[in-house]
Amino acid sequence: MLKEFKDFIMKGNVLELAVAVIIAGAFGAIVTSFTNDVLMPPIGQALGGVDFTDLKIALAADEVAADGTVTEGAAIRYGMFIQKVVDFLIIAFILFMIVRTYNKATAKQEVEAAPAPDPGPSEKDILLQIRDLLKK
Repeated sequence: MLKEFKDFIMKGNVLELAVAVIIAGAFGAIVTSFTNDVLMPPIGQALGGVDFTDLKIALAADEVAADGTVTEGAAIRYGMFIQKVVDFLIIAFILFMIVRTYNKATAKQEVEAAPAPDPGPSEKDILLQIRDLLKK
């Protein structure tokens, strides 16, 4: 069982998947930063100084304790949802571009690697064969 596990772990697909997950996590952080710090502030400013992280529908009031600490009440934070949707769209578009480029590159290699099909006899050759058979 240990040998099977070792063989499983050492397969290329598992290692590639592990690398992909790590890179995806780092890429997700970059996209989140891009969305929160670069993309959404100008959009919020264009919409009249809106900070999307503050957009919410309060379901319960915030509670203030005697020592001054504030506990947020329940709320629907649709501003955060908008930011997550933008994050998703950016990541999905970039992945689409990567897959599209990969597919184009592999399609060209397959076309180049495939040998040309045998054209077979031409129409003229077939007609000559028929004529020769008719003569016999």
